[in-house]
Amino acid sequence: MLETLLKADELGLRLEWVGGLPLWEAHPPYRHQKAVDRIRQSIRKGEGACGCVHVADVYVRFPDGSYKRPDIALFCREPEELDEAITLLPEAVVEVVSRGYEAKDLEIAPRFYLSQGVKDVVVFDPHTLLVLHLHQDRAERFVSPVEIPLLCGCTLTV
Repeated sequence: MLETLLKADELGLRLEWVGGLPLWEAHPPYRHQKAVDRIRQSIRKGEGACGCVHVADVYVRFPDGSYKRPDIALFCREPEELDEAITLLPEAVVEVVSRGYEAKDLEIAPRFYLSQGVKDVVVFDPHTLLVLHLHQDRAERFVSPVEIPLLCGCTLTV
């Protein structure tokens, strides 16, 4: 499966396999990547034991067998996989909305991540500055810029 996903990448497509369905999008534009970089630079550790390790645009294999590429995945420790999909469940994920893929980023991804046990899901729309912070039990809406404390003890600014 991962080999097929990586071949799509060579063609300029980001392919994901979510709940048995293929999802794709074109590689993101500069505005999107700039937002990802800015958010990653803002991530800092709190007083907890979490290492706040963050990676961008890397395949993660989730417990149900799905493969997704979160824009940013945060872990409390370094994942062990270096040359294949990460199997460590992220503590939190951040998705930056891409034009034309709003349904994937705003509707499909948050529900999926929460169903797999991700504790915090943050969605940022760089066009409207809308920030959604979703947990298992609630959803909050903000306007960027906003500082968001995550359940794992990390903090980020969106």
